[in-house]
Amino acid sequence: MSPQALQNLREVMKFCAQSRGYDRVLDKLSILSTSPGKVVCEMKVEEQHTNQKGTLHGGLTATLVDAVSTLALMNTERGRTGVSVDMNITYLSPAKIGEEILIAAHVLKQGKTLAFASVDLTNKTTGKLVAQGRHTKYIGN
Repeated sequence: MSPQALQNLREVMKFCAQSRGYDRVLDKLSILSTSPGKVVCEMKVEEQHTNQKGTLHGGLTATLVDAVSTLALMNTERGRTGVSVDMNITYLSPAKIGEEILIAAHVLKQGKTLAFASVDLTNKTTGKLVAQGRHTKYIGN
């Protein structure tokens, strides 16, 4: 991927992080690498990201699946983001305050109207899978 395309994705993330809406929860997310249909991000789990037990909140996990898979879709030849049709997340292990997680998304398929992506959240240090998500988006004709 070109340096300009990577910069464009970083600008999108900056815009989201500075928004007045819910997307500002993504302010600690950093894009590490991209290739066509793929994006890898990282984030350090902080107190603001956790549930009452001090681990990564399931709702934020779902938001990360949504956001990073959308970046991967933006990073394709069609470059369409679409709207969510279906998303599921399997929560496998906790991520605690201070731990860094990697969020790796890749587009599995883009059809005429639907796109499918998969997202893995892993502990950066141990490589242990924290959660895995699948995201289907309507991308139009």
